[in-house]
Amino acid sequence: MLLLKPFSRNILISVSAALALLATACGRPVEEEPVIQVEAATAVSVNGDPIYVSEVELEAVARGLISPGQEFGPGDENYDLVLDQLIDQKLMAQEALARGLDKGPTAERRLEVARERILGNLLVESLVASEVNEDSIEAMYKEQVALQQEDDEVSIAHILVETEAEARALYQQIEEGATFESLVVANSLDSTTRMENGDLGYVSPNNMADPFPVVIANTKVGEVSEPFLSADGWHILKVKDRRTSPPKTRAEMRPEIVTFLTLNQVSKILRRLRTEAKIEKGEKSTHIVPDSALSLESEGDLIKEQPASEPQGREL
Repeated sequence: MLLLKPFSRNILISVSAALALLATACGRPVEEEPVIQVEAATAVSVNGDPIYVSEVELEAVARGLISPGQEFGPGDENYDLVLDQLIDQKLMAQEALARGLDKGPTAERRLEVARERILGNLLVESLVASEVNEDSIEAMYKEQVALQQEDDEVSIAHILVETEAEARALYQQIEEGATFESLVVANSLDSTTRMENGDLGYVSPNNMADPFPVVIANTKVGEVSEPFLSADGWHILKVKDRRTSPPKTRAEMRPEIVTFLTLNQVSKILRRLRTEAKIEKGEKSTHIVPDSALSLESEGDLIKEQPASEPQGREL
C-alpha cells in the first residue's frame, strides 16, 4: 500500500473509467509502451467502409488480449476473433445509419457523450505519457521506501571494489554458483569489514547514504543485489536478515505508483478546469421514467414489454 493521503471520492469517480483503459499498462515501463498509430493498411472493407489493421490491434490492446507493440496480425486466433467482432459492429453501425437512428436529439446527445468520454481518455493518456515517467516513478518509490523502512533493522554485508567491471565480474561469479562470502576477502576494498565476510551488522536503511535504502528494499533476505555505485565505489550487497517486514520491491509497487501519479495528474487538471469553468446547475427535470421498458426477448419478430423493475440488460 502507498503510504499517502487518499484522493477524495469525487476525484476517484471522475477518473476511474479512464484509468480502466490504462490498467494493462501499469506493469510495464512507461517509455517502453509504443504509441499505436492509425495506419492505412486495410484489414477488410465492409460495404466500401474500411476497417484498418491498426484498429484491430487497438481493440485487442484495449481488451487486454495483447500488449502494445506485440506482434499481431492475420492468422492469429485473437486477431481473427476481434476482426470478426469489428465487422459485426461495422455492419450494425451501417444499418443504424441506414435507418436514420443517428438522428434526433437523444441519439445525437448519446453520440456526443461517447465522444466526450473518448476525449477524456485521450487526455488521461496524454498526461501519463508526459508526466508519469520513470523519473517521477523512481522519486515516489524512494519516498515510499523511506516511509516503509522507518522502523526496519536489516543485517547486510557488502563487497566494495573500484570499478563497475570488477563488480560485474564478481556478480557473474555469484550468479554461476560462487558464494558471496568466498569472494569478500580477496576482493573487497573495505578493510574494516573484509575479514568479517563484508558484514556491516544490523543497520537502519534510512540512515544509509543513497542508493543503499532503495537497494536494500529491492533485495530479499538471502539474496545479493546487482552492482551499484555509491560515493565510495562499486558495491555488491547481501541482505542477511530483517527484523521487520520488508517493503515492496520497485516492481511490486510500480503499478500502484503509476496509478497514484495518474490520479494525481488528473485531479490537478480537474481542479484547475473546475476553477476556471462556469458551471451552472439546471432546473429540476420534469421527465417521468415510464413504467415499462422494452425487452430484447422476442417471440418471432415481436418485441415484448417487460416491467421496468425486471430489466433484461443494461443500456450501454
